[in-house]
Amino acid sequence: MTDLIMPKMGESIIEATILNWVKSVGDSVEEDETILEIATDKVDSEIPSPVNGVIKEILFEKDQVVAVGTVIARIATEGEEVAEAPAAAKDSPAVETIETSTPEPIEQVQQSVQVASATAAPEMPVASSGSIKSGERFYSPLVKSIAKQEGISQQELDSIPGTGANGRVTKKDMKQYVAQRSNRPTPQISASPIAPQQTSTQPKTAPVMPSFASSGEDEIVQMDRMRKLIADHMVMSKQTSPHVTSFVEVDVTNIVNWRNRVKASFQKEYGEKITFTPIFMEAVAKAIRDFPMINVSVDGDKIIVKKNINIGMATALPSGNLIVPVIKNADYLSLAGLTKSVNDLAGRARQNKLKPDEIQGGTFTLTNVGTFGNVMGTPIINQPQVAILAVGAIRKKPAVVETEYGDLIAVRQMMFCSLSYDHRVVDGFLGGSFLRKVGDYLEAFDPNQTI
Repeated sequence: MTDLIMPKMGESIIEATILNWVKSVGDSVEEDETILEIATDKVDSEIPSPVNGVIKEILFEKDQVVAVGTVIARIATEGEEVAEAPAAAKDSPAVETIETSTPEPIEQVQQSVQVASATAAPEMPVASSGSIKSGERFYSPLVKSIAKQEGISQQELDSIPGTGANGRVTKKDMKQYVAQRSNRPTPQISASPIAPQQTSTQPKTAPVMPSFASSGEDEIVQMDRMRKLIADHMVMSKQTSPHVTSFVEVDVTNIVNWRNRVKASFQKEYGEKITFTPIFMEAVAKAIRDFPMINVSVDGDKIIVKKNINIGMATALPSGNLIVPVIKNADYLSLAGLTKSVNDLAGRARQNKLKPDEIQGGTFTLTNVGTFGNVMGTPIINQPQVAILAVGAIRKKPAVVETEYGDLIAVRQMMFCSLSYDHRVVDGFLGGSFLRKVGDYLEAFDPNQTI
């Protein structure tokens, strides 16, 4: 018997929605044959069979949301019996499901994932007071963050009733508790000779979203699933990382002239159209080698330095949403290799044909806002990374050029680069120095190099 597991589809993805079962109970499948189609906020993907066999059991139905690492089906191999009736289990006790049709914001994109086990989840232990014993209850990073912000002690947190799976406390539970808590009378500390002035503890109140009135001429458009989760991911990133953005202006005249000169011969030799993206990516990879502390992530009070340079590139989809395929070990690829990888991933991203491992493992992200005619931007960090580089539109501008005969004003191809970075671990010196180094590599591009 072989278990089919819900795969991890991205760096911060903890669940996926089952779009369609291609196979049913009793159907024969071959290894690598598609069994079902799933979707996340990052990508839609087909899940193949890991073995040859027959579908014995389907544990989740279409449109259900399932945590990564969960068994979603079982495949009987040669010699094993298969039940005739379908065994789709909407509420199977063997796995943990997420029943809500609208995902709980932000919690879906936390990096710490509590994966469901293959056995039934045990009952949560209850203390004599009716609250959960400290240390025996799982809290998501978001819930812990809210508790810390609101000054909720561990003992108080353990007493909050949870409406999530297995009694877990959700963001909604925390908001409701904080709102009720703020309406209670503020405890007064009795006066003493040492502290004659009374003090009180006033917890922060949860922010209230303003309501908007709609006239009859307005059109109300419901967010699709991907847009909802992207929105949650962006909010989570801003709440997690204090963002700082630095800018430099770069002279890319040599790059523009070289590309114009070789693009026809490059396509003839390699069968690929060369864009500016692989050239920018090459400069980023070199700069990361010079400043490895930009290629890190944060785990509590620990900094994890990534040894591989895996560069994600933000790619616009026909739907208007974004996806970030990742080029692994970009520093080991030649310009021709980077070009082929960029074109291949970008093309398959727009066709929803990316594989799960092609959108995870990124350590740094590059986004080209110049594609939309923008000269610069302040991008949001793609968690759990700590920096993201945006390149703007290339424009002809008058600029001062230093020559052996003195300074001259000439028409040059100029471009702004902006780096948003996590100020918890990347200070202005590191962020500014890294960005300047990227600019230096771009300006030092050899216009006489061959392809």
